[in-house]
Amino acid sequence: MPAAIACVDAVATGFDFDITWRHREWGSDFYRAHGRMMPVDGIDQLATGDATLLGAVGAPDIPDDVTLWGLLIPIRREFDQYVNLRPVRILPGVRSPLSGVEQLDIVVVRENVEGEYSEIGGRVYRGRPEEAAIQESVFTVAGVRRIAEYAAAQAMTRRGHLISATKSNGIIHTMPLWDDVVAQVATGTPGLTLEKVLIDALAARLVLKPHTVDVIVASNLFGDILSDLVAAVAGSIGVAPSANLNPPRKHYVG
Repeated sequence: MPAAIACVDAVATGFDFDITWRHREWGSDFYRAHGRMMPVDGIDQLATGDATLLGAVGAPDIPDDVTLWGLLIPIRREFDQYVNLRPVRILPGVRSPLSGVEQLDIVVVRENVEGEYSEIGGRVYRGRPEEAAIQESVFTVAGVRRIAEYAAAQAMTRRGHLISATKSNGIIHTMPLWDDVVAQVATGTPGLTLEKVLIDALAARLVLKPHTVDVIVASNLFGDILSDLVAAVAGSIGVAPSANLNPPRKHYVG
């Protein structure tokens, strides 16, 4: 975190604005001491600020679902941060593990609050041979439209080319809905070229022909995986920035 804070301070100096830091020692140590990742009023505390700089969270002795659902996901959802923006470039001094890839400039726009990462579902018959788990995905027209609109706007500031990650040949309800809404947004965006690509083919393309990709829009799960894949192609998932955004800055906290 000190290095990240120093970078933000440098940006503030360069663009002539001030930052007042309010440090919150939340995370794995807080969990070990209190049995939760942040205080009960943690979201309300964050709501009094303008933005949150969040470092890496997790520890080998704490289950990943605890660290994720106890801190990062509540922040995303309570503040309706429906955009996860992952711009990826090869930074000076970093080499891609792929031969011949010396430059890279890809933006992954991931839907961030619905999709495959829902709380709907459960487990039954625990500990018995017939134990089962059900996990539901939630795709809304409004949710898909707003992430597609954001991605289309990003694409129009660049090459005007947008790739939509899908799997509508196998996931026959949610993904066709995704395809339909993204296509409607693309049709309403003059000058935008939309390319629908199946997720498995897109993963291969990012390794074999990464320079043919500019802006990707993807569901929560697909975007999560693809953004790390693109970062790895650029040399390291540890140096790719990530922003959780609520573009209209409207939420229901406070």
